[in-house]
Amino acid sequence: MNRKKGTIADSKSDLVFYMVVDILLILVLFLIGIPMLNIFASSLSSGRAVASGKVFIWPVEWSLEGYMAVFRNNNILTGYYNTAFYTVTGTILNVTLTLLAAYPLSRSDMPGVNLFTFLFTFTMLFNGGMIPNYLLVKSLGLLNTRWAIILPGSISVYNMIITRTYFKSSIPKELLEVAQIDGCSDFYYFLRIALPLSKPIVAVITLFYAVGHWNAFFNAFLYLNDKTLYPLQIILRNILLVNSMDSNMIIDPELQMARANLAELLKYSLIIVASLPVWCIYPFVQKYFVKGIMIGSLKG
Repeated sequence: MNRKKGTIADSKSDLVFYMVVDILLILVLFLIGIPMLNIFASSLSSGRAVASGKVFIWPVEWSLEGYMAVFRNNNILTGYYNTAFYTVTGTILNVTLTLLAAYPLSRSDMPGVNLFTFLFTFTMLFNGGMIPNYLLVKSLGLLNTRWAIILPGSISVYNMIITRTYFKSSIPKELLEVAQIDGCSDFYYFLRIALPLSKPIVAVITLFYAVGHWNAFFNAFLYLNDKTLYPLQIILRNILLVNSMDSNMIIDPELQMARANLAELLKYSLIIVASLPVWCIYPFVQKYFVKGIMIGSLKG
């Protein structure tokens, strides 16, 4: 009888807990969803409606004026190509180096594993800073080249630690022992056994790196002067600045108002243009995301 009462009480407390969690999640959804809907609706509205504050979560005076203004700039396609190149090439390099560093460090039988782990972790706490990094890139002859965006930060120690923890906690040691008995080499075991079992964490770090490269701005701002190498973020910034500056130089009040409305509309259109590719990719890796990040971070 006591057991039944305890079970009923537990079920009631669980019900209350889930109700509270659901309410909190709904509130968070509103807090995140409403601004996103406002941005999307504003990008599809007229500049006059946006500037006057009439747009909330539904477009007012439907218009593609903002997107047309963005894509009229010939540099947009160049920026998309450059950003796609930096994202794909950089992510492949990042994921490869992260996996190659994480797997050996997950093996307790590797000589000097603690020393190498300390050296990696040390870089998370201490680094040279912006000026030494710039001087290093310059001395290597990477300024104004694509490699200046790809090579610096080729590996994230944070992602490496998560991946190493995943290898240690999720792949049984017995698999390695059996493989070694069958004459399997370490590299073959890593390539044919460990990697296929690590799809969740590979998806997670791939998403982390890809989003980081897609949104990268500061390195390109520091290391690139050639406009043909600019990523999308720099080009979108320049478009926004040019429209803002031009509107201040126009004498005609009506034309100045039109330019000001367009500059206000461009803010929302640029956000959608820059974010849409990531939004399209995320659903395909979302199923791995929670599993990979939780398994890779809880145990150590």
